[in-house]
Amino acid sequence: MTTWDPAQYLRHADHRARPFADLLARVPDPPSAPARVADLGCGPGNVTALLADRWPTARITGYDNSPEMLDKAHTEHAGPTPGGGRLDFAHADVRTWAPTGTYDLIISNATLQWVPGHVERFAEWIGALAPGGTFAFQVPGNFDAPSHRLMRELAEAAGLPVALRHDDAVLTPEAYLVHLTALGCTADVWETTYIHLLTGEDPVLDWVKGTGLRPVLTALADDPAARETFLSAYRAALRDAYPAGPHGTPFPFRRIFAVARKEG
Repeated sequence: MTTWDPAQYLRHADHRARPFADLLARVPDPPSAPARVADLGCGPGNVTALLADRWPTARITGYDNSPEMLDKAHTEHAGPTPGGGRLDFAHADVRTWAPTGTYDLIISNATLQWVPGHVERFAEWIGALAPGGTFAFQVPGNFDAPSHRLMRELAEAAGLPVALRHDDAVLTPEAYLVHLTALGCTADVWETTYIHLLTGEDPVLDWVKGTGLRPVLTALADDPAARETFLSAYRAALRDAYPAGPHGTPFPFRRIFAVARKEG
């Protein structure tokens, strides 16, 4: 199981939160109040808290399978909200999570790419929505980018026993639209490529250490020499692929969004 580091993940919190904010801006208000909301793959809870800002009376539960992430979320964000709602966090594996009761909103931010065959879960999740409820998600769509391609090539060359994600980790926007409309939803699907301007030394490496590189770092946790050998080669490759400019390092990052409203 991959080990997560909340502090490393949050080093780029502003850039990482922007896609969730853009997703949330397209999500309609829930059909009932107080709303019941599930956040699948909540991580350290920083973006789950944005749900409470938007709907202060809602009962919101963030789900994740990382003890490290959940501990951070509990410590910093759990509890009653100023509007009379509540923000809680619970352990769950999104691959098997099943709704209990009816939800007004099920949302997921940069998580479903870790769930093989995640579209097969959509029917059950949408089935648990109240009439007029919404299922919304955002996933990275950059698995053919140098950051991921180089990671896969180096891991394969090193013979590491990790399964790193390829393009098929997510579907095309068109395919998501077809799946969601077939389930009786009115769907809004789009994609955006952000050009993040990262600062600091080797910022792209620093970014992926919080997300895509976690399986490699977990696999090499007990072999510091092999870990440093891998990181040295990967660092050099990333410097060539993402050269630093006078004001920072531009880092293109494509993301795919979907907002699906269940018919009332």
